[in-house]
Formats: sequence, C-alpha cells, structure tokens
Amino acid sequence: MTARIYRPAKTAMSSGRAKTHRWVLEHEPARPRSIEPLMGYTSSDDMHQQIRLTFATKEAAIDYAKRHGLAYRVFEPKSRTRPAMAYADNFRRDRTQPWTH
Repeated sequence: MTARIYRPAKTAMSSGRAKTHRWVLEHEPARPRSIEPLMGYTSSDDMHQQIRLTFATKEAAIDYAKRHGLAYRVFEPKSRTRPAMAYADNFRRDRTQPWTH
C-alpha cells in the first residue's frame, strides 16, 4: 500500500489560499470503487481511503510514513505564476481579446 504526500491546491470556489500550507498524507486506493447495483451508489470496501492526515511540514509527513512502514510518494507543489499586469492594460488598443461586457 502506497501513501501520497502532497500540499493541496486552493479550492476553485474561492480566491483565498487557506488550508494550502499544510502537507497531507493519504493512502492510494488498493482496489477500484464499485457501483452498488440496487441504488447505484459508488462504494468501496477499502477503509484506508478514509484516512487523511495533515502535517505542518513535508519532513514530518515523511517521518510518519517511515515510522509506520508505509511506502510513499511525494508530490511537490507547482509554483504559482501570475503575469504582471496593470489595470490600464484592460483598456489598451492592441488587446488580444476584444473588450466586452
């Protein structure tokens, strides 16, 4: 069983970056999920998928995985790149997209 160690991305529903500074350890699924035939629910009998541990640092999460004998993979976060743009650039004549409301 392999564990994933990563830092979560911000939610798409907000512009804030809350809960993105901590590292998360989750178990990868051991078996695929199945569809329950009567009601159509998606279910799994893998209880390790319900475990989600948070750590302050990546090293703390790695130490936990080593102490408990878990195989792990670390996913480094991608850096955020924002283009430098001034408010006046919205009104330039040579815009690549037309100004519309």
